[in-house]
Amino acid sequence: MSQEHETQLPVKCSGCGIKLQSEQKDVPGYIPQVAFEREPVICQRCFRIKNYNEASSVSVNQDEFLRLLGGIGEKNALVIHIVDLFDFEGSLISGLQRFVGNNPVILAVNKCDLLPKVTNWNKLRNWVQQRCKEHGMKTEEIVLCSAKRNQGFDRLLESVTALRGQRDVYVVGATNVGKSTLINRLISDYSDLEQELTTSRYPGTTLDTVKIPLDDGHFIIDTPGIVYPWRYSELVERQDLDAVMPAQPLKPAVYQLNAGQSLFFGGLGRFDFIQGDRQSFTCFISGTLNIHRTKLERADSLYQEHRGELLSPPGTDVMDKLPQWQRHEVRITRGSHSDIFISGLGWIKVNGTEGAVVAVHVPRGVKVLTRPSLI
Repeated sequence: MSQEHETQLPVKCSGCGIKLQSEQKDVPGYIPQVAFEREPVICQRCFRIKNYNEASSVSVNQDEFLRLLGGIGEKNALVIHIVDLFDFEGSLISGLQRFVGNNPVILAVNKCDLLPKVTNWNKLRNWVQQRCKEHGMKTEEIVLCSAKRNQGFDRLLESVTALRGQRDVYVVGATNVGKSTLINRLISDYSDLEQELTTSRYPGTTLDTVKIPLDDGHFIIDTPGIVYPWRYSELVERQDLDAVMPAQPLKPAVYQLNAGQSLFFGGLGRFDFIQGDRQSFTCFISGTLNIHRTKLERADSLYQEHRGELLSPPGTDVMDKLPQWQRHEVRITRGSHSDIFISGLGWIKVNGTEGAVVAVHVPRGVKVLTRPSLI
């Protein structure tokens, strides 16, 4: 970019924080010259997300992200780590502790509105605490919240006020966990700024650190979302995101299965009940994704014949681009209360306590694990 252009450009996009440039369209921070008269000055990507709810495929690389994260430990900071309750293990930043050092961490567990209203919130908080302990993560405070419904935010702001002192506040999280919505709430409560960050359903909306000045001279620092390749939200095409990511509270679907039966989740995954007494399984997945039951012996041929049609989304064109399916066999021990968790797609709760052998088929690389039942 010429020196002359540089002097007239605002340095950063007020939507995502990326350095602005008007030379290369497919590089982050692109803004057409004519757009500099607009208020606020935002890059073309943010403009499209804001006005047309579409995103371009621009992302920040992992090394850059880890470099940003690595600097937090050397500062006197309060860290808010946002996770998505629907994809808890998939959105937790493992090893966050070694990056943040001794700085206090508030864990904001977003999308709690997706759980049934009868959920026991104390039990849920204990469950989150236990999972954090297993991942070696220390938290000062766990706040259950919903950015979409504006629930739990007052509690979060109280925690921030109590723990902040003379510190800057760093907000970290994976892509698409509701970080920008939370930041916008922090801006409105702690700062007289008018600008809002770009919020979108698409992974990776924030591209660089955005420093938001607070009224006391400190800053809220928003970091880019980490792209974790093992989550369904990173794998599917945009048109299928709605089918994978629930927008409405989950309606648990209960299936009584005999050994030798299978469930397909659209064309995105398959669950086989291989061995065990007849028992029920509860599927916690997006209500827009059809579940199709069949016999295990017919499952392979059904998939080959009906992929992309009866078994969809995605369509066959998208399926052909996804990694090959990988089979994960899981043994559920007698007397345990377990979920089979599929990152970004949801989980299947095993309701029986007599034990079972099951298998999950998903595109290679998607995280599958067993955990103590969330509900």
